[in-house]
Parts: sequence; structure tokens; C-alpha cells
Amino acid sequence: MNDTINVDAVVIGAGIAGLYAIYRLRDMGFSLQAFEAGDEVGGTWYFNQYPGARCDIESLDYSYSFSPELEQEWTWSERYASQPEILKYLKHVADRFSLRDHIQFDTRVVSTVFNDETQMWTVTTDAGQTATAKFLIMATGVLSVPQEPTINGLNTFTGDMYHSAKWPKGGVDFSGKKVAVIGTGSSGTQMIPLIAEEAESLYVLQRTPNYCMPAQNSPLSDEIIQDWKTHYRERRAYARQAGFGHNQASNPLSGAEVSREERESEFENRWELGGLYMMRAFKDILVNLDVNNEAAEFVRNKIRAIVKNPEVAEDLVPSNELPIGTKRLCSGTEYYETFNRENVSLINVQKNPIDRITENGVALADGQIDVDAIVFATGFDAMTGALLKLNPIGRGGKELKDHWAAGPRTYLGITVHNFPNMFIMAGPGSPSVFSNMVTSIEQHVEWATDAMDYLRQKDLSVIEATAESEQAWVDHANELANSTLYGVSRATWFYGANTPGKPQVFMPYVGGVGNYYNRILGIAANDYEGYTLSGQTVSA
Repeated sequence: MNDTINVDAVVIGAGIAGLYAIYRLRDMGFSLQAFEAGDEVGGTWYFNQYPGARCDIESLDYSYSFSPELEQEWTWSERYASQPEILKYLKHVADRFSLRDHIQFDTRVVSTVFNDETQMWTVTTDAGQTATAKFLIMATGVLSVPQEPTINGLNTFTGDMYHSAKWPKGGVDFSGKKVAVIGTGSSGTQMIPLIAEEAESLYVLQRTPNYCMPAQNSPLSDEIIQDWKTHYRERRAYARQAGFGHNQASNPLSGAEVSREERESEFENRWELGGLYMMRAFKDILVNLDVNNEAAEFVRNKIRAIVKNPEVAEDLVPSNELPIGTKRLCSGTEYYETFNRENVSLINVQKNPIDRITENGVALADGQIDVDAIVFATGFDAMTGALLKLNPIGRGGKELKDHWAAGPRTYLGITVHNFPNMFIMAGPGSPSVFSNMVTSIEQHVEWATDAMDYLRQKDLSVIEATAESEQAWVDHANELANSTLYGVSRATWFYGANTPGKPQVFMPYVGGVGNYYNRILGIAANDYEGYTLSGQTVSA
């Protein structure tokens, strides 16, 4: 690429959102340039190569819907696809649709600035290249900036240290080693059983116990695959209108309206179905605390029945202060069973806090653990991390970090006041992490590119959310969240509580994918209600 280029749109990121944005922009006749920090496509599924990394949405749903031909050609092997298979799929998409020609790899965008006079964005890379563009597509990912550990003494450890989101490409052999894993969120619960099979000794350092559902993963039968391929179009239409953007069945009944025996039976059914089905056991499970408490106690009793050591079991049981589902529900294989292994020890760091990392391991309040390797499964600066790290500069020199100083503010989770022509894919204020991300991403890419085409047809150049519409959307999203149990415990990354100094504001949209989708389509159909459309077309 030349040092300076002029295009209609710059796409930042080549994960699921970036690839579809490239495909859509190119086919709509927009000139574009995409930048990707990694040396391959895949985004989150490229960087998170830790053992056990796997999707918690069923593979047949967690895939693109834009190409019926792709649906028929590609065959998933498992109910819940592993990271290598998902990455293989995304590479296939990039190759099949010739998307790589528009991507510059190993290139990190370091600056994006809106020019009030030209009404164009100037994008600068870490190699000193610049691109000017009318539109900016932020396909930067909601789980893409690792939450770095801040424990004292990290630089003194002489063994090997790894982070789940920056795993070595060739993998890691833990055979015969003593290993400490810090963190028991989604990444931790997936990797711990596999590391335990290799390591001589595994120490799991847990701060907050989480609910981990059995994935009940299995190979996909030919009959299931063929049924999906036969009915893919209907299933895709259903997913776009469903509450969570996929085909997992939700119970239309209210838990409060049925007997305790019926609730217990349904919880058992959902446990056997596996994955995240528990949160769709009843339609009121996230609004009725009594129903939620019963579901939570059902899972707690499952943990007590699986883990043989009663003391260890109680340390793994989440407290009553955390309604089930209000912290990201985990889905794993043999997670709780792993703590029955003789080579696995659970350390409750609420009772026995980490003091520091030492030359030989981890110093706790009551003593030292000597290990050969430390694995940090400490998650991400979720939803806003990548955007604030880049910190776009909008109209009048407004910095995004200042606009979001008290928490993220968007209109529809897609656009931001004072940041014209900037579109965020699956951002805060949208269903995002409360959905099948592929469904939500496709909805956003299509909405954004349709808005660009609308401007082109009307000989306009700028679309910008008004301050009033942005505030109204923030109020609406907060009102919905406050009507659920998500407000009971705010010590989750949904509120940014895992990131020091981050404003604790609820970030996703809980109104449901289908309701959200219809709303944003209605806004577009009403000549982009809540937006200011202006300017004459500026040639790129």
C-alpha cells in the first residue's frame, strides 16, 4: 500500500465483523482499505488459541448467513466448534470471497481523526501510513484487549508466563510441570481441564466462583447437519427475530406460574441440553429473583454432587449475591470433575489472597506455591477497551475517552454523537455479548452500509447521531437493564468492574435481538430518525 491513500471507507479489524464489512462494502461499490493488527484473519478467534477455546453458541448458528452457498458448502464437525475450526472457517471465508486483497496485515491503527472542513477521517498506522476516508468502520471487537494482570512482582518470576488472549501459536506443553492458573471465567473454565491432563500439578487460583454449565458437546450427526442445511433460510430468519439471535429454544412459560416440581424438571432438562440453555428455562429467569434463586440453587447442588471434597465444592459454589446469568455464564467440559483429580488444587484467594509473584511462583497470605508456569486467564477490557485504546478524535477535536468519561454513550450501539460517519460493530448499547455475535454483527454491518448507500443516493456525505437521540438511547438501555436482575450485582465485566478505573456502567442492551433489530430498521426506514444528515458528497 502507498503511504497515503484515499478511499470511501476504512475498516479496522479483520475478524467476523471486519470480513463481512469488507465483503459488503466491496459488493456495494465502495472503495475500501482494511487494517488488521495480526498476520491473519480471525480477530478474537486468531488471538485466543489457548487449549479448550471453543464457542458457546452452537456452530450451526455461529456462522455467516449472507451466503446460502457458503452455508451449503461448509460442514461443521462439532456441536460447539473449537477455536481451530472457527479460525479455519474464517480463513475459508476470506479466501472464498477474495477478501484478503483489501486487508493490510501486521498493521495497527494508532490514530483516527475527523476533519471538520473536509468531513473526512484521517487514519494513521503504526508504520506511518495514512488513509483518508469518508466512513470509518470500527470492527475492533468487544473482547479483544486483554486484561493485563497487575499483581506485584510479575517481572521477578523466572518461569514461563502466558495470557489466554495472547497464547503462543504453536501451543504449550505442560507435561511434567507445576502450573498455576489465575482466573476462572470463560477462558479459565475451558482450559483448566485440559491443562490438568498434562501438568504434574495444577493450582487453580479463584477469586470469584462462577456458574459453569456442561457444554454437552458432541460430534454433529449427518442427520442434524442435513436438517439445518435444508432449513437454513428459515432458521436464519428466526434467529434475527429471536431474543438472543440464535435457534436455541426459549421456554415461553413464566417460572412463577408453574409448580416447583415443574421448575425443577425444566432445570434438569436444561442441564442435560447443556451450554447456555439454562438461561432460557423460563422467560422470567432474569427478572424474577425467586425463580432465579431456584435455578441458581439447582446448579449449586449439581456442583456439590459432582465435586467429592465438600470443602472444595463449597469454594466452587457461587454466592447468593450473584444471580445466575448476571455474570457471564460459562460453558465447559468436565470443569467441576477436574477438581476430583489428585493433581489439582483449588485456592480460594478471597480466603487466602495473592500477595505477589515471586521468583519461583506465587506468594499467598499463608505461604508460597512453587510453579514452573503461570497462566493468566484474566479476561478482557470488554466492550470499550479497543475503542478507548485507539481513542478516535471526532468533531471539534472531541476525544472519545472524554465523551465516554462517565461510561460509554451511543445511539443504537452503532454511532456516537460528535463522531460523524463512524460505525461501531456490536458496540456498547447494542445486544452484542448478550447475543449470537455473528447475528448481531451482520445486522450492524448491513445497517451501516445501507446508511452509507442512503447518503450516496441522496448526494449527502455525513450522518451523525444527535445529542438528544444518544441521551434517549442511553436512558432507554439503562431503564431496560434496571428492570432485570443485572442490577443486583455489579461486580462483573458487563459493568466494567474487572478493569481498574473503568466507570461502572452497564454496557450491553438487554431488550432482545429481535426487538432491537426491528427498532433500528424502523429508524432507518424513517429517514434515519435521530440523526443529522448533511453535506455534499466529497470525492474520496
